[in-house]
Amino acid sequence: MDRIAEQPLAIAFSTLFVIVMLRANATYWLGRGALRGSRLSERFAHRLEGPTMQRAQRLSARYGVIAVPLSFLTVGVQTAINFSAGFTVMPLRRYLPAVTVGCVLWALLYSTVGVVGWTAIAALWDRATA
Repeated sequence: MDRIAEQPLAIAFSTLFVIVMLRANATYWLGRGALRGSRLSERFAHRLEGPTMQRAQRLSARYGVIAVPLSFLTVGVQTAINFSAGFTVMPLRRYLPAVTVGCVLWALLYSTVGVVGWTAIAALWDRATA
């Protein structure tokens, strides 16, 4: 995070956007693959019925495609929502615009407020250890 914090805003934002876009889409495709795998393994299917996945599926069912970008403003359900979108086979024509909006929000948040917070924590750490 230090290297990102040292970069101009545009570079920090772009770097974070690429990272989160890759991660979110990989999670979506893992969900798509799990759907296929769960058909083959009852044990794996049982694990996908846990409370986090149930919460993500309820949010996805209730709010539809809007749950994907909103999940990027939360802590704890972002991965589950993206996985759930893949697992429930959300069409790519809906998922890609939604995940792009979410990634923009996330990258903007972390490249501004996140970098400032990280810098403050690092400064406090340096002061405490000096």
